[in-house]
Amino acid sequence: MEFLGSIAHPTTAAAAQSRLLRPTADRRRLGSSGYISCRSFSLRSKVTKAPPSISASFQLAFLQPVIWASQKNKHNVTCYQSHGAPQIEAQSMEEVYDALAERLLSVLKNVDHLDSKYIVGLAGPPGAGKSTVASEVVRRVNTWWSQKRAKDSSVNSNEDIATMLPMDGFHLYRSQLDAMEDPKEAHARRGAPWTFNPSLFLKCLQALKKEGSVYAPSFDHGVGDPVENDIFVKPEHKIVIVEGNYLLLEENIWREIRDLFDEKWFIDIDIDVSMQRVLQRHIGTGKEPDVAAWRISYNDRPNAELIMESRKAADLVIRSVDFSS
Repeated sequence: MEFLGSIAHPTTAAAAQSRLLRPTADRRRLGSSGYISCRSFSLRSKVTKAPPSISASFQLAFLQPVIWASQKNKHNVTCYQSHGAPQIEAQSMEEVYDALAERLLSVLKNVDHLDSKYIVGLAGPPGAGKSTVASEVVRRVNTWWSQKRAKDSSVNSNEDIATMLPMDGFHLYRSQLDAMEDPKEAHARRGAPWTFNPSLFLKCLQALKKEGSVYAPSFDHGVGDPVENDIFVKPEHKIVIVEGNYLLLEENIWREIRDLFDEKWFIDIDIDVSMQRVLQRHIGTGKEPDVAAWRISYNDRPNAELIMESRKAADLVIRSVDFSS
């Protein structure tokens, strides 16, 4: 994606941080039309009973520090109440993945309708490791399910029981950014909330809730645009981890998206650490170091600061530690 080629004079970080959200006029100019399709896959039988919520009991249980002991690896994971939401910490992210998977496995035991969905919203700033956390937790849950299937003849499904759905596929197309009042600014700020299509994202999640499965777009970083219908959340997927930056925002339609999640997780990370990871990501994709640093100050850090404010809406806060631990 070429965000910066036509911008001659980079704006200072201070000025950039004062513009976190694009004026609503630009969003009105975009209109309700969009190029991404999000079609649902109807089930033969509808969900008749909502999956149980365990958020309230979980919060009450961790008013005091508690140690989780992983049955498999005997890891100790601390979970404690802080500022209204329990936080989970461990010596390594591997232990965190195990603990989160065990948490979701406890949900599986209570979801007795195959078509039911338990949807987790996983938010955090750029560089927090959202996709890694989601994929690792999903992998662990599916491994457990595969082992259970091998031992239990009553389990007749060969499909995975968990999957992840990234928010990246709901970026606006480059052509949509080109149609905005200030295309240069739109491309430079790609990744800000107003450069996504939250209406389509909401429609997709609502279809998933109602129909039990859905086709959703992915994002091709090489091309720089979404890929329609590239992700299929199947009826057999009981647990879906949706990961993205802005899942817990208060503003406008983002609040409706937030309310659809059965649980809301947030990865808490030192913002300087996350920005260093994003800087290395930019350089790794071919950007010159000074251009990458400018993009951090102009776009990525202001976005991250906005996202960090949404932490208060989480049901569970995951404290990030070095992935190499």
